[in-house]
Amino acid sequence: MTPFIRTLALAGLAAIANQAHAESGIAPDKVSFAQVAALDGPAAALGTGMREGIRAAFEEANRAGGVHGRMVNLDSFDDGYEPDRSVALVRKVIADDSHLGFIGAVGTPTAQAAQPIATEAGLPFIAPFTGAGFLRDPALKNVVNVRASFGAETEAWISYLVDGLGLSSIAILYQDDGFGRVGLDGVTQALDRRGMTLAAQGTYTRNTVAVKSALLDIRKAAPEAVVMVGAYKPIAEFIRLSKSLNFDPTFVNISFVGSDALAAELGPDGAGVIISQVVPFPWDASLKVVADYHAAIAAVDPAAQPSFVTLEGYLAGRVALRALDAAGPDLTREGFLAAMNGLGSFSLDGLDFAYGPSDNQGMDSVFLTRITDDGNFETVAVPEKQASN
Repeated sequence: MTPFIRTLALAGLAAIANQAHAESGIAPDKVSFAQVAALDGPAAALGTGMREGIRAAFEEANRAGGVHGRMVNLDSFDDGYEPDRSVALVRKVIADDSHLGFIGAVGTPTAQAAQPIATEAGLPFIAPFTGAGFLRDPALKNVVNVRASFGAETEAWISYLVDGLGLSSIAILYQDDGFGRVGLDGVTQALDRRGMTLAAQGTYTRNTVAVKSALLDIRKAAPEAVVMVGAYKPIAEFIRLSKSLNFDPTFVNISFVGSDALAAELGPDGAGVIISQVVPFPWDASLKVVADYHAAIAAVDPAAQPSFVTLEGYLAGRVALRALDAAGPDLTREGFLAAMNGLGSFSLDGLDFAYGPSDNQGMDSVFLTRITDDGNFETVAVPEKQASN
């Protein structure tokens, strides 16, 4: 081989390498997404639930031939709900350059650390399992949210407790990090709009169940309700300890708690605990998208049971698939991002989503549920006083 031919060959190889780099995570027969989320520790049920739901949506599409002939793959990486681990894994995914983008991250503190890195690298960041306001900045063109914001959830709590039930003494337990403080801000603002302040507040450290000190502080104020911003294991510990001390106010939790995991952790102590939700009732198969979800999770795991978290994961997967389809057969990351930003308003088999130039959040609905005596869930009826407002 002459030097000239060798130079041409090397140039050709470089061009092929550059093209592969430009279309990272994309092959003629496959496209891959990465999930960096808690798969162990006190928030593990959230990460694994999102993974199961996303995979159910992807496998549903794959059984129908994929998207434009490509099978859709999900690789999940465990960050243990710790920001430092999340950052390290997100950087590794970006460096390995084998995924189109991220989907199904779990948590505010982890997203707060990881999202700016994904944004700087130009990778999609789809459907994080958090209602944090910073992710709803319309300037973030790589971020697509599915769920309503934490601000909407906390307003729904206070509307129910104060406007509906007429309660006047409300305390809060929150995780002492960015997630918990977002919830604290939402509650204090909702109370302030009604000329009220918190009766008491307590905190615990992320990835621990050290809640006893917070409980003793809150119990002194004898509040009528305790609203809670945390993960299911420490929240369950707080409620169990409260009831053992004959302290039994109305307990209200944020959707991030993981409804099914909390009910399982609490057992009989869960009866009456309220949780706000941001996706449809997972057992209501009269809504076609929920019926599709039932079939999809059963196809992946015949023993799988419906849950709020896996339904959210399934909806996240369906939104990603819709953007993949809109991006067309000549898929590139840039084309996929453009398709994400052009989703607009649409219905997923009866469930409405609305995106726009200044709105990267697809759904706005919040409703309240209550754990029943048998560990299942029922919707919470809105009191007449609240309904008439």
